[in-house]
Amino acid sequence: MNESLLSKRDLYDTKAPNQSTGIINGRSSNVLNWDDARFSWAYPMYKNMLANFWIPNEINMNNDTKQWPQLSEKEQDTFKKVIGLLAFLDSIQTDYSGKIADYLTDSSLTALMQVLSFQEVVHNQSYSYVLSSLVSKQEQDEIFEYWKHDEVLLERNEFIANGYKEFVEKPTPESFLRSVVYDVVLEGLFFYAGFAFFYNLARNQKMVSTSTMINYINRDEQLHVNLFVHIFKETLEEHPEIDRAEMLQFVTDTFRKAAELEIKWASYIIGDDFDGLSMSELDAYIKFMANKRCIELGAEKPFQDYKKNPLKWIRAYEDVNSGKSDFFEQKSRQYTKVNYQDNGFDDL
Repeated sequence: MNESLLSKRDLYDTKAPNQSTGIINGRSSNVLNWDDARFSWAYPMYKNMLANFWIPNEINMNNDTKQWPQLSEKEQDTFKKVIGLLAFLDSIQTDYSGKIADYLTDSSLTALMQVLSFQEVVHNQSYSYVLSSLVSKQEQDEIFEYWKHDEVLLERNEFIANGYKEFVEKPTPESFLRSVVYDVVLEGLFFYAGFAFFYNLARNQKMVSTSTMINYINRDEQLHVNLFVHIFKETLEEHPEIDRAEMLQFVTDTFRKAAELEIKWASYIIGDDFDGLSMSELDAYIKFMANKRCIELGAEKPFQDYKKNPLKWIRAYEDVNSGKSDFFEQKSRQYTKVNYQDNGFDDL
């Protein structure tokens, strides 16, 4: 096991090349030249992240404000608990992305992490914006405190926070990679029961503006997952001293536990209380998503029998690089499609 600590990136290095010599523990001048980026996928990802740009205030909340009192008590309770979850996860994600960026030698990856951090801040703004449109300031403050007191919420949040904490306290190549796995859990699995709840509301013409914001957040998170999957795979390739089989087994085991926690959370906040969204479907959906993320990371699936998405009506998981209208058709959003072999400077 390699226990050597990671070195933080220098502010600049006059004797190093612009292209990094490694994702971590490498050298780089730290000068960013997108036309000389080491990884062919970095600039297209940057363009896609910019094409996703949005701000909460551009979405009119008037209809949601009128509908809010008409929601059932259970719908309101689940709505608030999910927002409380998202607010916590995106807050620690903003902090984690800054901490991991300190150890990324490659300047293009550091730049992508800065864009990611900004998007997480926008996500948190959206939760404040939604709640300020629906509830009193006092209740909004209480919702942002849920994560401290709700036992089910606290259990799943600590699962992520402890995974990040290991890296922050002892940044080694192994803890770096494990933290990336926890990141993919956060952005690629732990939001998805809550996302399904909001999409089901929108299917029934309820709280469509909020669900539109959730859809935008969902699209951002897919790109973030893609970025961290690349970082995970490239780092494994660059560091053959890391036990690959052991690390991939960690991926499978972590997603198995994460899926159990997400299913417990889904049962707690959703269960079989909402028309069009059954717990059996959610259970299968969460296991399907866990399998999907493990495959993306190059690991074995934790749930062998879950090969198809049981919630076919969720169309928020299409290719984020293709041009399309918004899921809820509130506005048109065009995504830039770029070949990963072409930096695309003709349209800068």
